[in-house]
Amino acid sequence: MTKCENLESLLKRNDSFDLNGLELYEELSTLSSMLPHAKSVMDIVQFIHMSKLVDIYPNVYIATRILLTIPVTVASGEQSSSKLKLIKNYLHSTMSQECLTDLAILAIEQDITLSLSHDDIITDFAAKKARKIAFN
Repeated sequence: MTKCENLESLLKRNDSFDLNGLELYEELSTLSSMLPHAKSVMDIVQFIHMSKLVDIYPNVYIATRILLTIPVTVASGEQSSSKLKLIKNYLHSTMSQECLTDLAILAIEQDITLSLSHDDIITDFAAKKARKIAFN
């Protein structure tokens, strides 16, 4: 109960409330008996959303969505900065800011970059950059 009230006081903004601590506690009490299998906050959000229970558990829905948006660590931010430093030091003198930014994004989103097909990218690039020569 105290934790729910603390969350309510943290979310107060200009006399408007994002959620009610007492109602949140009551909603969590009833919802916990319905969700003994939930292993994560995402499971709870998905259950409420898929079961169309947002109107019945509005405070839980708001609190879990807020919880899911809070970053757990800052490691990705620090990793991004170190990647950018490596790229800047190596290529800074020969590259425009736009190209440097694009390379930083590719380095930061490495998991997505590795899943791309190089052949498709090359074909697409070649099609866009091919010079059209008119033959007479």
